[in-house]
Amino acid sequence: LALTASFNPVAQIWRVDSGKCLHTLRGHQNSVHSAVFSPDGQRVITASQDKDAKVWSVETGDCLHTLSGHAGALHSAAFSPEGKLALTASDDHTAK
Repeated sequence: LALTASFNPVAQIWRVDSGKCLHTLRGHQNSVHSAVFSPDGQRVITASQDKDAKVWSVETGDCLHTLSGHAGALHSAAFSPEGKLALTASDDHTAK
């Protein structure tokens, strides 16, 4: 699988072998700056200009959680090595 972020408010999960889009992850209100798979490949975390990160199911494409609280746009998000925690980095000069 491959994962893309976009200047549109979506991220997409793709099958590499066929080039088929499996899921378009909709829910952000502004550009998606980063999108990363969890270590187990079961979830995706996205970081957006809209100040939120979202956690998604790779299997269904559903949004599982919205992580809010930054005062500025998010530029990146990542899972911890075991996949139980998430880290976000923002224009507000904080990481959470």
